[in-house]
Amino acid sequence: MIETILAAEGAPEGAAVFFPAVYDVLWSAVVFVVIAAFFGIFAIPRFRKILDERAERIEGGIKHAEAAQAEAAQALGEYKKQLADARAEAARIREAARAEGAEILADLKQQAQAEADRVTANAHVQIEAERAAAVASLRAEVGSLAIDLASGVIGESLNDDARASAVVDRFLADLEADQNAKAGN
Repeated sequence: MIETILAAEGAPEGAAVFFPAVYDVLWSAVVFVVIAAFFGIFAIPRFRKILDERAERIEGGIKHAEAAQAEAAQALGEYKKQLADARAEAARIREAARAEGAEILADLKQQAQAEADRVTANAHVQIEAERAAAVASLRAEVGSLAIDLASGVIGESLNDDARASAVVDRFLADLEADQNAKAGN
């Protein structure tokens, strides 16, 4: 049926079927030229302008991002430097505090030692004074006991102070000699 319709219209046969009519080619060429001119004059320059603007915005964004990244890297470097400086300062302060603490401790030890030496010296002086007082008291008491004893043994009264003093001193010297001899053995 299609063959009858094509034969009735005067359609070409054979290889001519593949080639369009001249008026179709002419009108197609006119329409193509108009569309190509429209795209060449209006559409392509507009697209090119839009793409160029977009490329500029992208490049500007990239440059802005690179600048921001460089600024951030610089800020990071500055932050790290400040952090290192702060750590060094903290270490210096800690070391100074340690040294000051050690110095204070040494001063306190020295003061305590001086106070202990002073207390010890005072105690020695007091002990020596008390010892001297005790020795004097003992000499007097031992002297009076020795005189009484000697008076009883000798049968004479030893009221003469010079004589009594000489007897007491000789007696005490003999006691000390005996005591030293016992301590030396």
